[in-house]
Amino acid sequence: MSPTTIDDSVPSSRPPQARRGRLLYAEDLADLREVMRLVLQSEGYNIETVEDGAVALRCLRANPAGFDLLITDHHMPEMNGLELVRQLRTTSYRGKIMVFSSELDPLVHQEYHKLGVQVILPKPIRPSVLRTALAELLPARRGPV
Repeated sequence: MSPTTIDDSVPSSRPPQARRGRLLYAEDLADLREVMRLVLQSEGYNIETVEDGAVALRCLRANPAGFDLLITDHHMPEMNGLELVRQLRTTSYRGKIMVFSSELDPLVHQEYHKLGVQVILPKPIRPSVLRTALAELLPARRGPV
């Protein structure tokens, strides 16, 4: 699947009984991690947050089937998003990947594409754009929340 940059908006229409996926979010800014956790939990997702790509990689190596989607920031101090995705591609993780970035060099963007990243969203992230991207990547499943 080729990566997509999404910039349209759609309101949330999640059915109340829909079961969402399990997400891992890597972001070095604590306030952004908390906002994303609150927003995505309210949308019905099970989300775990970590402060860096290196921590995310350890989580995904320890439990490669434990997450349906990795959301990662590009700019992080210890291990950036691109290095995280490169390393992740050497593991058995088969979930989907979404990248957030405030600025992304076209060559870096191309590298993410080559590594099979499904979605790249420019920061700041609009909630409606995020909902659309998540709905496309992780369609709701019927069943207990």
